[in-house]
Amino acid sequence: MATVAPVRQVADDPLRLRELLGRATGVAYAHRLPCVVVGLAAREGDLLFPEIVDFLASALRMDDAILRLTRERVVLMLTDVDRGGAEQIVQRILADFCERFATIDEPRLRLGYFEVHPGTPHLTVKQVLPAVFCPEAATERDERACTELEDEEEAAGEA
Repeated sequence: MATVAPVRQVADDPLRLRELLGRATGVAYAHRLPCVVVGLAAREGDLLFPEIVDFLASALRMDDAILRLTRERVVLMLTDVDRGGAEQIVQRILADFCERFATIDEPRLRLGYFEVHPGTPHLTVKQVLPAVFCPEAATERDERACTELEDEEEAAGEA
């Protein structure tokens, strides 16, 4: 009898992103703890990125969360840390990945951070995604750079 290997899930349910943001604001608002939403993006077709995502997921604390938006985009939620702490955590985990697994060079990832301050009552997807995946557009106020990203995420949410 032949057995079929399980199909690896490429993306999580897009509606979980709203749930994740609600959880981040809930923790920040109710417990007065900062949270950071981190966006990780790889080049299209990067074969190493799914392995990095699995490694990140295994290294996160119980209160943290990871959400796969697409094969090349992932959102992390790190609780009880500020932006500096989140940067240190992500860099430490990525350095640990490079140390444990032989790669030709370091993974090429784009990282973006959005800090949820204590007392933040509500976040929207349109506030967070451009900040974590297009930080240069958020600082320059060039929304056109992220229009394709927003349309892609909205289409995924409607499907």
